Amino acid sequence: MNSLGFDKDPKDTRVVVAMSGGVDSSVVASLLHEEGYEVVGITLQLYDHGEALKKKGACCAGQDIHDAKRVAEEMGFEHYVLNYQNRFQDSVINEFVDSYLKGETPIPCVRCNQSVKFKDLLDTARNLGADCMATGHYIQRIMNNGKAELHRAVDHGKDQSYFLFATTQEQLDFLRFPLGGWTKDITREHAERFGLIVADKPDSQDICFVPNGSYAKVVEKFRPDALKKGDIVHIDGRVLGQHDGIINYTVGQRRGLGIGGGHTENNTPLFVVGLRPDKNQVLVGPYDALARDTVYLKECNWLTDIPADGIDAMIKLRSVQEPLPARLYKDKAILHTPAFGIAAGQACVAYHDAHVLGGGWITGTDNSACKVAA
Repeated sequence: MNSLGFDKDPKDTRVVVAMSGGVDSSVVASLLHEEGYEVVGITLQLYDHGEALKKKGACCAGQDIHDAKRVAEEMGFEHYVLNYQNRFQDSVINEFVDSYLKGETPIPCVRCNQSVKFKDLLDTARNLGADCMATGHYIQRIMNNGKAELHRAVDHGKDQSYFLFATTQEQLDFLRFPLGGWTKDITREHAERFGLIVADKPDSQDICFVPNGSYAKVVEKFRPDALKKGDIVHIDGRVLGQHDGIINYTVGQRRGLGIGGGHTENNTPLFVVGLRPDKNQVLVGPYDALARDTVYLKECNWLTDIPADGIDAMIKLRSVQEPLPARLYKDKAILHTPAFGIAAGQACVAYHDAHVLGGGWITGTDNSACKVAA
């Protein structure tokens, strides 16, 4: 078996590498080329070059496309750029905007993997006669009794499993993640060894199509009527002030509410505990009102069987959060201890140790102790 799990020589194995223009995917392509695989690098142009060039660190446009081309030229393997702007607009940007207008806090990077990179691009790889598609994600693909499983990366600080929960079993059978067993410093050492122009390139931090991290400006650009004024309402029914559009708020937010002080005893801080797009209201309350122990899910993708009576698992409700113990069901998770600031539109990803069980999109929450729903 070769290093990608095929019973043939690397030279007889065609691998499409999804190249974003960053150091991770560039190292993957270079390593596989060095091993003798027939590497075909593909970079997706996901949005307008001109807009991308205005933003440093933009992914899949502008400078990144140029960098991916340079790496392929210098290493000596094929590289193509595919224009997926329309697909990206329809599947990712429009969904992102609509989600914010519904009072959710979306994760467009998951949708991009789900609907563009691991669907459309993967189909393209198959049409090119590839044996598999490799990416630079930090996640592990481990074979267990002949079945491919998703596991967290060895480097938990770089682990991207939260963003890849929607990977189906069929996709996982075709995908490879060569960096999942490495730490980032090893990746950069190889980039330097190859002399790649991206060896010192910083990691992308923000959502690629969001300039300066301002989600509200993106929503306003596509939906100019999104900044509609409405009431900021305390959970006891008092109207405390006015907001300039619910897109400027997210569950768990404390700063920037714009209502001043004097609304609570001892002036204790208030938090956003819910958004009511149907009434155009921002609901605020004390920190304790954020407590939720039941998380409802939709569009779940399970890579293991979830029995009707549930299983014990660890779940992540935000990408930077440590996993929490819960009882997991097909369409919900019940936490052993309430969590705070759970937002609709985020993902709930389940684990058993390092094994990724799958996950779903959060549609709402509940607190079984006092029946406060959001």
